Amino acid sequence: MTNCCDDTTWIQDRITETRALIVAYEAAILAISTGSQSYSLDTGQTRQVVTKAQLGSLQLTLSRLEARLSTYEQRLGCGRLYVRPSW
Repeated sequence: MTNCCDDTTWIQDRITETRALIVAYEAAILAISTGSQSYSLDTGQTRQVVTKAQLGSLQLTLSRLEARLSTYEQRLGCGRLYVRPSW
């Protein structure tokens, strides 16, 4: 019987997959930003050819993936907390 409150393994798997997606999107953004006309983005589930016209969408997706990664890391207790005085 598994404990529904202990999802550590599941979260670690999601972190690994999210990191792989981040690397893929960063590679696509870099290739298109440095002059490539198109780039074949393989996320493991889908393959698509992206162009410079889709750069904004790629950057938005990358931002969302980074936010997802941060959320998963916080759930494991790896998040960062910034404390600032209120005065």
